[in-house]
Amino acid sequence: MTFEKSGRRVFQKTVVALAAAGLLGLQGCNGGGSEAVAGSDASGNAAVAASRPPNIVFIMADDLGYSDIHAFGGEIETPHLDALAAGGRLLTNHHTGTVCAITRAMLISGTDHHLVGEGTMGAPNDERKGLPGYEGYLNDRALSVAQLLKDAGYHTYMAGKWHLGSNIANPDAPAPLGSVGQTPDQWGFERSYALLGGAAANHFGHEAAGSRNYTENGQYVQPGQPGQPGGAGGAPAVFYSTDFYTQRLIQYIDANKGDGKPFFAYAAYTSPHWPLQVPEPWLSKYKGKYDQGYEAVRAARIARQKALGLVPQDFTPYAGAPEALGSSPATPANGTPSARYVNALNSPAAGYTDYGAGAVSKKWESLSALEKKAQARYMEIYAGMVENLDHNIGLLVQHLKDIGEYDNTIIVFQSDNGAEGWPIAAASTDPKATDEANAVEPAYSKLGTDNGLQAAQRLQYGLRWAEVSATPWRQTKGFQGEGGISTPLIVRLPGKDKDRSLINQFTHVTDITATILDAARAKLPTQPAPAQIDALTGADQNRGKVVYGSRYVYPVSGKSLLPLLRSESKAEVHKEAFGGEAYGRAFIRSADGRWKALWTEPPTGPADGRWELFDLAVDRAENFDLSASKPEVVQGLVQEWQQYLGRVGGVEPLRPRGYY
Repeated sequence: MTFEKSGRRVFQKTVVALAAAGLLGLQGCNGGGSEAVAGSDASGNAAVAASRPPNIVFIMADDLGYSDIHAFGGEIETPHLDALAAGGRLLTNHHTGTVCAITRAMLISGTDHHLVGEGTMGAPNDERKGLPGYEGYLNDRALSVAQLLKDAGYHTYMAGKWHLGSNIANPDAPAPLGSVGQTPDQWGFERSYALLGGAAANHFGHEAAGSRNYTENGQYVQPGQPGQPGGAGGAPAVFYSTDFYTQRLIQYIDANKGDGKPFFAYAAYTSPHWPLQVPEPWLSKYKGKYDQGYEAVRAARIARQKALGLVPQDFTPYAGAPEALGSSPATPANGTPSARYVNALNSPAAGYTDYGAGAVSKKWESLSALEKKAQARYMEIYAGMVENLDHNIGLLVQHLKDIGEYDNTIIVFQSDNGAEGWPIAAASTDPKATDEANAVEPAYSKLGTDNGLQAAQRLQYGLRWAEVSATPWRQTKGFQGEGGISTPLIVRLPGKDKDRSLINQFTHVTDITATILDAARAKLPTQPAPAQIDALTGADQNRGKVVYGSRYVYPVSGKSLLPLLRSESKAEVHKEAFGGEAYGRAFIRSADGRWKALWTEPPTGPADGRWELFDLAVDRAENFDLSASKPEVVQGLVQEWQQYLGRVGGVEPLRPRGYY
């Protein structure tokens, strides 16, 4: 099944009419004709545009925390994102998966990650390995937003992190997997430059000849190697990932400029994901900015968030994780064949008592002078990466203006998950070792620089700075607390440059997929797939699927946000219970939006293995666990979570633990 391409009717609308009419042309998924509005050319004159749907630019940051950018309360200078926010919609209650590949699978497919192959980030190494939905790459039961847009008449471009499969198409290789392509070109991207895995070993490139970490249009490439200069379209010759992806995407956009077709451009940046690296002037820009430490920076962010109206004046932010000067011990049976691990379904009351060791997590006042010096420098580099990211977003936006496409472009910006809180020290090592070694020469002056090697130092900023980035929420990347799954989201609609508004309704990354397709007026596949009964279980293996070409796939389950974005509705988008699971960590939000049940394994979660309960109406920061006083609410929500897990084919692991 293919999409019907929109009919075209040429008409004229002025910029004045655009201002009066708002979002003319965003009519929803009807597959019919459209009325586009005029843009402005490079000289600022009103231009007449052909009738077509809007361009769509989707910008994804990597491991950026909720409060890092200035528009969401951060002290980091992000003027270009501020400009988008000034005329955009700030969605303050937006949610993603807990880790990058899970979120990206849901963005591309528009549905739950368990259904489309990323039950965990990559194939699991436990008893779930080989199960449907745990392939570790985007499986053949997934739709692709890029392919649907391409079918609907869009150019489709992507530059940056893919993380949804690494196999390139090879018709001559033996079946079944050898010939199957998993790279962006196989999922509807007309042009693509992709980092295939989850992280770059060095943001400055230096890939070894023959490495298979990057592809362009389905062929392996090595960034920065002879014959493949670091820059394109006027970029500097030195490769730096954020700079390079911007220029490559601009190059792709320009390749078909003026042919009358709209485009979808996916800027999948790897910044500010580790390794912490950034070129000058950003490397030195924030020197001394973070010497006051975690608590002071976090308090200032909370104050700005209240001033901006992102949270109420009387809001109580998360108080911060308890200090851990050393690692709490694992249970005696941990790691042995006899271990019976606590999980979301098995509690100590039923004889499941085992869990692993805890992480070291000091407060600022407990750090040594050398630890403080190193920790402050980590955050300085991180802030420089965020500002460099903003700089590149500014270049991309300016290019849209230069070519006369800005006024007919929807721009969406978000992070893929919460802030990265990878522990600095493992339980078995001296927790001071890494930080103190990095605070003295020759290591200190080289932090964040290009070492010229294939792999950079895997520099990270640790648990407490991640907690700052997650302000005002609880937990970080990998967890189901709000700090792990709630990210900044800015949507700038065509013709809106001075219309900042806050949207507080619960939204999800799959809703962005639905919104993009709605804005493009794409006709989604709806024909139910024929039943396929499993002889052993009697279950219909095609239940819930639809027909798309020769495949049976899961439809987009997200909800279009266009009514909210156009101020046509203030109603909740999701009116049913909404759940999530990854690595055994779980949450479920009640249908009325009031309650959230949260499960985290010990020792980060409760030692008794209980589900925590939070009243989101007054405590979205998850400070006050009400599970003891409202056991009936918890019981009902856990039952709904189990139903959710059954619907998506998720399996709770016997041993829940994060990817660290």
